[in-house]
Amino acid sequence: MSSPIDKPQPSLRERKKQRTRTTIQAHALRLFRERGYDNTTVEMICEAAEVGPATFYRHFPSKPDVVLWDEFDPLIVAAFKAQPPELTALQAFRAATRAVFAQLTPTQRDDQRQRTALALSVPELRAVMLDQLADALQLLAHAIAERSGQPADSLPIRTLAGAIIGAAMAAMLALGDDPDADIATLFDQAIAQLEAGFSA
Repeated sequence: MSSPIDKPQPSLRERKKQRTRTTIQAHALRLFRERGYDNTTVEMICEAAEVGPATFYRHFPSKPDVVLWDEFDPLIVAAFKAQPPELTALQAFRAATRAVFAQLTPTQRDDQRQRTALALSVPELRAVMLDQLADALQLLAHAIAERSGQPADSLPIRTLAGAIIGAAMAAMLALGDDPDADIATLFDQAIAQLEAGFSA
């Protein structure tokens, strides 16, 4: 049986693009650690990664994107769509995030931790991250709507999608308070709280 996040093998061209993107991001994160975000220029990143500015901007439209880019949203949505129909949307989403995070390597988890901490500490990055979360809400709303048969723009669907995005934000803020915490565990706990409801 295939994994819920199995996807077609990318072409050679796509694999090369992925390697280039990953290399650029890895060098950028290293420079941000060493010099600070504001003191690191795109030119410095290009020199470290041995690519030209045109290559950088082909993969990352802006400097904030090199911090905030990842493939989690489409992977989680694909895993969400693959969950058994008898699960509620929250149960399906929780199972999907567990499946995706379980496949991350220690290096990927460390990168995710560093990128989250950086995004929370730099005002420019926080603003872009909020825009990305709004896009993620729409992506998730369409996935939930497809599963439930309700319109993606209905208030109940948007409310549920917004609650899940809010849980993600809560997990990221908790990671900012405790950089040694595990983002997957925090996210799972946040979704579990949504499932349990609130008495306040």
